[in-house]
Amino acid sequence: MDKQTVVVLFGGRSSEHSISSATAGGVLGAIDRGRYDVIPVGITREGAFVLEDDDPAKFPLDAAHLPEVVDNGTRVLWPEPGGDRTLRVVRVDGTIDGLGEIDVVLPILHGPHGEDGTIQGYFDTLEVPYAGGGVLDSALCMDKHFMKIALQAAGIVVAPWVTVRRRAWEQDAAQVRAQAAELGLPLFVKPARAGSSVGVSKVEALDELDAALAVAFAEDDKVLIETGVSGREIEVAVLEGADGVRASLPGEIVLTSRGFYDFEGKYLGGDGVDVVCPAVLTDAEIAAIQSAGVSAFEAVDGRGLARVDMFLTPEGDLVVNELNTMPGFTPISMFPKCWVASGLSYGDLISELVEAGLRR
Repeated sequence: MDKQTVVVLFGGRSSEHSISSATAGGVLGAIDRGRYDVIPVGITREGAFVLEDDDPAKFPLDAAHLPEVVDNGTRVLWPEPGGDRTLRVVRVDGTIDGLGEIDVVLPILHGPHGEDGTIQGYFDTLEVPYAGGGVLDSALCMDKHFMKIALQAAGIVVAPWVTVRRRAWEQDAAQVRAQAAELGLPLFVKPARAGSSVGVSKVEALDELDAALAVAFAEDDKVLIETGVSGREIEVAVLEGADGVRASLPGEIVLTSRGFYDFEGKYLGGDGVDVVCPAVLTDAEIAAIQSAGVSAFEAVDGRGLARVDMFLTPEGDLVVNELNTMPGFTPISMFPKCWVASGLSYGDLISELVEAGLRR
């Protein structure tokens, strides 16, 4: 059987560049080399597509020195629609080499310009198959405001919130503070279009609101102020396979001393948080969580994969927090952990994503 050629695309222009690069290290090390030929393509922080080294050790998840894509002077030329799918590279000396025809792109990009539908639309225009979310679900889930609206329209419970734009805050801060007060404490303040908990703050007193908004507005000019939900933090991984959409065993974020599941806790192994999968749940709770995960995925017209985060309240209700259409694949990330706990290895998970992209 001939091997398929997969472009592993990572890095990007968002604040989650290093997490994407670290994810690439994991994927390059685990992808089935007997089944796929791999071409690593990095996107620098400035947005240049460069040919990267096929070396997983170059992109470790190291808190002291997070990996990144450095401009090495090469430039990748994507195939044009209507022709063959040969990927080409412009070398530092200006010569152009063909890298062979590609079959599918695996974009492991997080945040704006990667997880928001823009790169997906680019590959649709080029008529190049790709794995993961499509244009619509990526764009919807990148913007927490519209994601919540779509979920609500499907009858899925979400936490109460108000959306604040920078101009409204600058013109009438008192009104925004009043709206926040009506939501009750604690509050979470989040950029509308960022991930990995970048720019997110927990507000336990109203005099902390202004500082939290400043942090969030540094990431986006649209911000959500959301009621904190009391309950267990549950995450479930959703995968679109050849036989339909299915959900993994759920996992749980257990906070021991950390105020919430922030960037350090997610990716750098920070103290005060345990990532547990499978979570200790009844069969009925597992079934309800899996059903809610699939329903949320379908509500946003999901494609490929998503991690669905929700709260299980003391009353037994489920409140969906958000969907992530390209969740982290680092060794301590919940998405691969949930599938490993469900009997699907890391390498087989990557193969499923690639095969779903090839079916498009």
